Amino acid sequence: MLAAGGSHAATPPDTTATAAPRPERPWYRPSHLALQTGGGLGMVAAGAGYEFSKNRLEADILIGYVPKRYAGSTLSLASLKFMYSPFRLPIGEKIQVLPLTVGAYFSYTHGTLNDELKGQYSSEYYWFSTDTRYGPLLGSRVTFLAPPVAATGQPRKISVYYELGSNDLYLASYLNNRKGGLGFGQLLTLALGVKADF
Repeated sequence: MLAAGGSHAATPPDTTATAAPRPERPWYRPSHLALQTGGGLGMVAAGAGYEFSKNRLEADILIGYVPKRYAGSTLSLASLKFMYSPFRLPIGEKIQVLPLTVGAYFSYTHGTLNDELKGQYSSEYYWFSTDTRYGPLLGSRVTFLAPPVAATGQPRKISVYYELGSNDLYLASYLNNRKGGLGFGQLLTLALGVKADF
């Protein structure tokens, strides 16, 4: 009886019924980090983003940078992107392809263009804004599913993507100068990037 009682006492208790639920992410904590180059948002742009609607809708906040040697002035850009992915195609257990992502962006550029001579242009010289841009985006993405975070059980993903975009200035210039203006290929920008959940 003592042996039976000892073995019974050594049995670990069943904790499955009382296990703590997986903690949910606070609403203010971003779901992923992003790093990209090009796309009119800076030579390099980095930031964080949020996912909504079962991960079909994303909002990214990016800070971009362009060195002076490439723009005449050192430029810093703050951008907001919204992307929607209507469907995804699983390829095996660890890879997903998002064949279509559509969206739009807004960016603000801090730093004066062509500022070698202060005051060389009057405030009415440009008919368009020199520091704000907005436009459409179209792209695609490949996502690799990684093991979940051990501490929280949160799933992890690493994605690589491309985006083709344009902006209000390019589109207006194209539409107003159909003869001898911008070619269709000159309307587009290309961004290459990576996103990682954390």
